[in-house]
Amino acid sequence: MEDDLLQKTIGEAARTAREGLGLTQAQVAQKAGMSAQVYGRIERGGMMPSVPALRRLAAALGVSPAVLLDMSPREVPSSGNDLSPETRRVVGLLRTWPEYKVAIGRELLLVLDAAPMREE
Repeated sequence: MEDDLLQKTIGEAARTAREGLGLTQAQVAQKAGMSAQVYGRIERGGMMPSVPALRRLAAALGVSPAVLLDMSPREVPSSGNDLSPETRRVVGLLRTWPEYKVAIGRELLLVLDAAPMREE
């Protein structure tokens, strides 16, 4: 995507998110730690925010930076937010395990996966 088009895309996404929150440009600018004039230029597509500014802007608007960049879900790697709470707990536990325990756990999961499912 060319820079001019990307600037416009970011600006339109920021405006949409801001209006959805019912905030003024000045309110978003303050939350993002930038001047209202700078935010206005970004929203109009006249200025490309720096990466730190884009990050602060996304946080102020309560959206992912991917939303401001108009990235499709296929372009963004999964953050794990699409996992069930139980699966996230298991993944969290696995992250604390040493490699040998992970290997044993994997073998156990393969055995369980091969077992026939029972109806409850």
